Amino acid sequence: MKILAIDDQNLILMSIQKRFSQLGYEVFTAQSGSEGIKLFEKEDPNLVIVDINMEGMSGLEVVKYLRNEKESNVPILVLSGNQEEEIIMDGFELGINDYMKKPVSLREVTARVKRIFNNQPHPASLNLEVDEVTMLQKNCIGVVVPCYNEAERLLGGEFADFGKYNTGYHICFVNDGSTDNTLELLEDLQRKNKDIISVLNLKKNGGKAEAVRQGILHLAKDLELDYLGFLDADLSTNFEDFKDLVDTIQHSNYKIVSGSRIDRMGANISKESSRALISLTINAIIQAILGMKFKDTQCGAKVMDREVATNMFKTVFITRWLFDVEIFMRMKLFYGADRAKKMICEQPLKRWEHMDGSKLSMKDSIKIVGQLAKIATHYRS
Repeated sequence: MKILAIDDQNLILMSIQKRFSQLGYEVFTAQSGSEGIKLFEKEDPNLVIVDINMEGMSGLEVVKYLRNEKESNVPILVLSGNQEEEIIMDGFELGINDYMKKPVSLREVTARVKRIFNNQPHPASLNLEVDEVTMLQKNCIGVVVPCYNEAERLLGGEFADFGKYNTGYHICFVNDGSTDNTLELLEDLQRKNKDIISVLNLKKNGGKAEAVRQGILHLAKDLELDYLGFLDADLSTNFEDFKDLVDTIQHSNYKIVSGSRIDRMGANISKESSRALISLTINAIIQAILGMKFKDTQCGAKVMDREVATNMFKTVFITRWLFDVEIFMRMKLFYGADRAKKMICEQPLKRWEHMDGSKLSMKDSIKIVGQLAKIATHYRS
């Protein structure tokens, strides 16, 4: 029994191949419609799973070719992020057997494939149960996690589980010249999760700004990734909130979505009162410099499209910690103030908690005012 999966997102294909190989099927994968047709003619599969939105030959063109040119009655299951009713109806008129909208759980995909095969288990199946909710995403997202001496508080298992159960995410840890055993922990994490985790090692500590910049540029080389973002290693912003940021950018015209800890809409956000007061004061200065009413530029959770990522992270930032402010200053210069404001969304987090072990001390907070003055002078000149 053979299954042919056609999708331009390799992270999706890997999960489909792994799952259905465990169930005993022989799985072939292709990352383009033309490659898929060649495999179809060579392997004569019993089922075709195909995406719609692919570069070059679309999924509907593949379906049309199989039904009209090849006159094949092979079952075809569409697995796509395209939710336009007209496209879906076109698929059924061309003769598809089922249409599944991403994001969708791998459990549901498995159930629908079994239904197409009349719920008969494959004789070579490992008889595994999908008891976890592994989600196949609509888009692929690269996440940079900067790390400097994080050995004591790095929640590596939580990152690995997130990538495992949310197919389409790739996590890039950037070791920023750590002097403890952070690098060893990250490399071990990568070995155990090589499909979803990578490690970029910077031998010299350059600060969070440069670590994130190098990570973004590294991930931008992978054209499969639709969006790029970053998240703090201590997970002060949790995964569910980050997924909400991704959901917003996927279903809007925004180019960058930034988490906000201050505009919390009744959320449960915990922070020391002294730190909160300092943050509010600094934020008032930032608003004056930017000329934009952002409530929280410094939240360590942001996601953006490839265009913004490649343009805003191209050159080195002039500060080690306030690069978030620099991103927005660069957007004003690059796109113009009015357009930049429409491209940026601040989204309240449902949960945020200051974690022990923060690298930013009270003394550093005082230095921030000087760095903000440096930013204002540099970008206005």
